[in-house]
Amino acid sequence: MNIGDLLDPFNLPATNGETISSYDYAEKFAFVIFVTCNHCPYSQAYWSRLVKLAQKYEEDNLGMVAICGNDVSKYPQDSFENMTALYDQMKLPFEYLHDESQDVLKSLGASRTPEVFLFNQRRELVYKGAIDDSWENESTVMKVYLEDAIEYCLDGIEVDYPEIPAVGCSIKWKD
Repeated sequence: MNIGDLLDPFNLPATNGETISSYDYAEKFAFVIFVTCNHCPYSQAYWSRLVKLAQKYEEDNLGMVAICGNDVSKYPQDSFENMTALYDQMKLPFEYLHDESQDVLKSLGASRTPEVFLFNQRRELVYKGAIDDSWENESTVMKVYLEDAIEYCLDGIEVDYPEIPAVGCSIKWKD
């Protein structure tokens, strides 16, 4: 997916037992998709940061979802049952969706976990890539790429740096 491309609509099962559609977030001024998983150490390092981010923008009409689509036959930690356990354990303030077919991940052009995709109100991609500049240690973060992009997007301003390469594990594609 390139900057400016429109989000393809989707319907995916969520760990809360519902099926979530991209249209469920139609009224949101901006929409973030976190491509993530349970097993990757990079993704694990970001879960608490994503919770804080969701809480920070709770009042700002920002929609957020996390999507896991790894091949569970190779990585059973990423099974829907384990996703549900993580959702409950972390008390995630956003939906955690399962992309078993991997169609949404392919549509996004995702390649890493974690990798983020930020869409404006028209659901045009305005930012993709890294969350910040220090996956290993939150206290050493100097650049909050996603948070800055969200601020620009919510203010209706073009994002200065629309792509920062994501650092993380490769998506575990099905054969």
